[in-house]
Amino acid sequence: MNSKLFKKVSLALSFSIAMLCVTTSTAGVAVVVHPSNANTIAPNEISKIFLGKKKTFPDGSDAIPLDQQEGSATRSSFVSTILNKNDQQIKAYWAQLLFTGKGTPPREVGGDADVKGLIAQNPSLIGYIDSNQVDSSVKVVHQF
Repeated sequence: MNSKLFKKVSLALSFSIAMLCVTTSTAGVAVVVHPSNANTIAPNEISKIFLGKKKTFPDGSDAIPLDQQEGSATRSSFVSTILNKNDQQIKAYWAQLLFTGKGTPPREVGGDADVKGLIAQNPSLIGYIDSNQVDSSVKVVHQF
């Protein structure tokens, strides 16, 4: 193998390994609520809240979901893992409910900091953030 080809193959291999390390080292997603919220919430209940099928936490208090901005990696992971849909399917789901007047999608906010800030101020909110962003301003009810 000539020297130039060897360098190109080595560079491509190094890049592939680096990308694999970056991909596998990303943190998980944490579903979070206000620290005073004493509810235990199963993944299927979280799904129902975010699909507009349930409006309360298990104790009967209001549950208001917050979505991160469309296109974020955290949102895509949440949608695929908890809602069992892809980004296009969830968009179509909400478009149909909006069109028929049967529901409105969760309020969309920026990113992790926005979700944490709003949840810290309102015990009725539920959202999701990158697990690395969890702090005492929120309580984790589910993590994946």
